[in-house]
Amino acid sequence: MSADNAVDAGQAAEIPRRGLRRIDLRRLGRAALLGPGTRDRLPGAIEHLIKVHRARHPHAGSEAIETLRRAYVLAESSHRGQMRKSGEPYITHPLAVTLILAELGAETTTLTASLLHDTVEDTEVTLDQVHAEFGAEVTHLVDGVTKLEKVDYGAAAEPETFRKMLVATGSDVRVMAIKLADRLHNVRTLGVMRPDKQARIARVTRDVLIPLAERLGVQALKTELEDRVFAILHPGEYARTRAMMAANAERPDLLAAIAEDLRKVLREADITAEVAIRPRHAVSVHRLLLKRGGAELESGDFGRLLVLVGEAADCYAVLGELHTCFTPVIAEFKDFIAAPKFNLYQSLHTAVADAQGRIAEVLVRTRQMHRVAETGVIALGHPHAAAEHLRPSGGAEARTAGATAAHSGDVQTSAAEAWGKVDLSRPGWLARLLEWQRDAPDPDIFWTALRDDLAQDREITVFTADGADASGTVRLPAGASCVDAAYAVHGEDGHRCIGVRVNGRLAPLSTRLQDGDSLQLLLDDAATSRPGADWLDHAATPAARIAISRWLTLHPAPADDEQPAALPALRPAKEASGPRPELPVAVTDLPGATVRLARCCTPVPPDAVTGFVIRGGTVTVHRAECPSTARMAAAGRRPVPVGWRDGTPAGGYRATVLAEALSRPRLLADLTEAIAAEGVGIVSAAVEPPQELRVRHTYTVELPDPRALAGLMRAMRAVPGVYDVYRSRPAVTTRRG
Repeated sequence: MSADNAVDAGQAAEIPRRGLRRIDLRRLGRAALLGPGTRDRLPGAIEHLIKVHRARHPHAGSEAIETLRRAYVLAESSHRGQMRKSGEPYITHPLAVTLILAELGAETTTLTASLLHDTVEDTEVTLDQVHAEFGAEVTHLVDGVTKLEKVDYGAAAEPETFRKMLVATGSDVRVMAIKLADRLHNVRTLGVMRPDKQARIARVTRDVLIPLAERLGVQALKTELEDRVFAILHPGEYARTRAMMAANAERPDLLAAIAEDLRKVLREADITAEVAIRPRHAVSVHRLLLKRGGAELESGDFGRLLVLVGEAADCYAVLGELHTCFTPVIAEFKDFIAAPKFNLYQSLHTAVADAQGRIAEVLVRTRQMHRVAETGVIALGHPHAAAEHLRPSGGAEARTAGATAAHSGDVQTSAAEAWGKVDLSRPGWLARLLEWQRDAPDPDIFWTALRDDLAQDREITVFTADGADASGTVRLPAGASCVDAAYAVHGEDGHRCIGVRVNGRLAPLSTRLQDGDSLQLLLDDAATSRPGADWLDHAATPAARIAISRWLTLHPAPADDEQPAALPALRPAKEASGPRPELPVAVTDLPGATVRLARCCTPVPPDAVTGFVIRGGTVTVHRAECPSTARMAAAGRRPVPVGWRDGTPAGGYRATVLAEALSRPRLLADLTEAIAAEGVGIVSAAVEPPQELRVRHTYTVELPDPRALAGLMRAMRAVPGVYDVYRSRPAVTTRRG
């Protein structure tokens, strides 16, 4: 049995749940050859399509049906004589693709474009003709699909093709929905192709199209694509998984017993709800098996309970009954109603154990949430009008999503309001892909970045005063760092980011952001600012990685960058050829005593000072707050009165100043230039190794006047990246008793 037939057989029992009924292509082909019929009688080939469309859209009138009929007539006449490799008339392909979309609830415009999606590419039909017959909107969708061109599925062809797909779908995700349905039908009929070609198509489907279906929220397409790709790429594991599922079907249904108990609980609580068993598909079972380390799965592991209610408030009421009447598995609880997924998915997830200790996973959602969970953007119809479609006049569905208040349990946000805030024609993840794909001229770089981005299955939102939108919010994939945020907010100017505050505190650029973090990006205005090579280690998004890589390629770092060799060009203080005499700037009342300034705290006028006599009768002068003064007083030494001498000493005043900054190229050069600009000489400088992208510089300087110290510290603080400048603070040492 081929992989294609194996999946057909294995999924027979699951298809009704997904609503993607299979049709007999041979029967459809015979009907297609009979011609378009008459105006009074629909062609037999699309009777089923019309029936499904009316079932999903009861208000679809005669005008919609006439539009579909005319689209079929044009498609059938244009493709007449063309055959698929499987032997069926080619018209069976656009019909099958359109039926998939109809089963998912696509509106008339999408179905019309789907029927015509290959006409401009493969027949004599032109876009002008489509526009004249069906208008601008259908033409826009057909043109978007046509731009994808035919694919030979070679190693270099696929990246460039899907790059074009992103550009083509940039203004309307319905183009991508048609492409996904097109791929599903092609994967269903892969059995007529060579095994190597099947594998190539399956890999691309796995790496790109399945994640795209996830991003669009079209779970019904995603699950079937996953199973079919699984069967092609891993036939042995697929067969074993299907065998496990078949064996479980012969065992007593644990979930059925728990479902009946739950129905009873909800009836007693006077909650109107539908409780159903939702079987896992093959890939889901396989993933669970891997998660359990190959341990045998229990009967309840092969499915989950699905509870459908009318209002979001009822979801939380059901949750309360579940956690009261059963034993909750707290670690399994997730609230995707209060915090929807990036693809608009909303549901409560939990797991409970009954009195016998049998565990069942439970999903709780409204019927509207269920529709969106299964069919995603397809269920929302025209993306620009979707928010209006989801904003009923009142009642149950007007409150289909939201968080509960902390104590009252009131629903605060409706799904319509939540969805209304999202640009459904260009979701955040798609907008990001469209931005960075323009910056990746190499198809292989694009392909790698595309797969990496699509592998992210969750988005986070961070807040910043200079955010990517008017609300100050920036949406990033989970696992993004501050480096990613810098490029998401500032684009190419992300190169100038030298630091960041996360939730008000300085943090390394490598910090991984969490949902809800507040962000302040610190930029350097200097033209010499540039990204560090280690930024690639912290960047998770393609936009950041592509921008950093391109910059580093165009601007290779100079050798020995930021080495102290640059100092001689500045104004270091000149040392005398012999021993430097002590600076006669402080005096004491002790006759004949030599006065020396302490090196630990380097006091300068007008610091408050105190003195202590050390060996040889020398008096050392310390700043009053110097920890050494407290230590010597505790040791029994008596302080000696000292003061400052009037006048400026010939040698100037020495002080030790420390600067803490965010590590970046040219920081040492910029700080020493700032010091020199104040007319201050540098006696010595030391730079500690960076710790988490922070660095500390220590400078001993010679001041022409003690009053110059305050100006010097202000100038050093003004250097980009410097966040603190202070006088030396000697470490406190303790003596063990």
